[in-house]
Amino acid sequence: MSKRNGFVVAAALTSFIGSLIGLAVVCSVLWAAGCRKGSGTPGITATEIKIGQTMPYSGPASAYGVIGKADQAYFQMLNDKGGINGRKLTLVTLDDGYNPAKTVEQTRKLVEDDGVAFVFSSVGTTPNTAVQPYLNDKQIPQLFVATGANKWADPVKYPWTMGWQPSYRSEARIYGRYLMKEKPGAKVCVLFQNDDFGKDYLAGLKDELKDQYDKMIIKTASYEATDPTVDSQVVTLQAAECDTLITVATPKFAVGVIRKVFDIGWKPLHIMTNVSTSQTKVLKPAGLEKSIGLITAGYLKDPNDPKLADDPGMKDYRAFMKQYLPDVDPNDNNTVFAYGSSMTLAKVLTQCGDDLSRANIMKQATSLTKFVVPVALPGIEVNTGAADFRPFSQLQLARFNGTNFEAFGEVQVAD
Repeated sequence: MSKRNGFVVAAALTSFIGSLIGLAVVCSVLWAAGCRKGSGTPGITATEIKIGQTMPYSGPASAYGVIGKADQAYFQMLNDKGGINGRKLTLVTLDDGYNPAKTVEQTRKLVEDDGVAFVFSSVGTTPNTAVQPYLNDKQIPQLFVATGANKWADPVKYPWTMGWQPSYRSEARIYGRYLMKEKPGAKVCVLFQNDDFGKDYLAGLKDELKDQYDKMIIKTASYEATDPTVDSQVVTLQAAECDTLITVATPKFAVGVIRKVFDIGWKPLHIMTNVSTSQTKVLKPAGLEKSIGLITAGYLKDPNDPKLADDPGMKDYRAFMKQYLPDVDPNDNNTVFAYGSSMTLAKVLTQCGDDLSRANIMKQATSLTKFVVPVALPGIEVNTGAADFRPFSQLQLARFNGTNFEAFGEVQVAD
């Protein structure tokens, strides 16, 4: 081979090697981009995480619609700070009117048309029940649903569904425990919504009262979510001569119960489900003076409590509300709920890193240890595991004093 030919061969070889290196670099970039896109997860790109939600912006549970607005605002705050691991969050939130049939329609749209990665904090026991099989069959996370039904903690049957708040059944056990200790001879009436939401409370009372259930529960009355009022049920319960009333109702009906109890001169020990203790949506519309003495079991700080004026978590919450939801009352505990649950989701997505597969999202949601939500009551923290789908399992009894809910007793373990 001539010297000239040798140079030609060397140059060609150098060019070939350079091409291989260039190809390797391109492949590496494309591989990394593929990882940033979430390994093909719908709704995940290198720059976006698309999340779905159904919310009762209309209908009998429209008081909860502010949760969706607060979720959107929280995600906007995160996006203004750069998002999560470089990705911006997009929340597609659709009105279902608290109608299960509409929830099915809207959830299918979110998955099949909008292409969301997962569903987050949709409101209502019956609406979420209607789409639970569909989302689990498709292995789509139904994450931190905004309802405390006991069924959201069933990792064997529904491994893709997870609640956030303490379960209703557990909450009811705490009420039963309180009555057995403080008022063992109570004559109890229960007003409940005639669905899984209401029935979970009856089950919890039976768990705790055991053989005393039939002796202490004198009368129960149910209502449908489509009923205009619950006035007749309240009158019926008063006629049973109960000295204790447990109300399991959504905000619209809780307002009606508080008013009617007061107006007919009935003065029972009144226990109210914690999902209907918002001053903005329940107590003020009913009348603060009519709500004095109301007992509930909570896990989040009361934004109306003057003792929390300098609390760091509540100060951050109020700053968020002032900047991102200036037209919404910051004293509504529904927005405290949204702030806390959105913060928990942000923690999960941050832990995911660049692996935003649906399987890893669920894995990280079930890997939270001693996570402190700053708007949760002292001593109450988030813990989850592969067999523990209840982020919160502690509750604090509190009594309304006309201004705010005042805690009493020790923090109770819900289960």
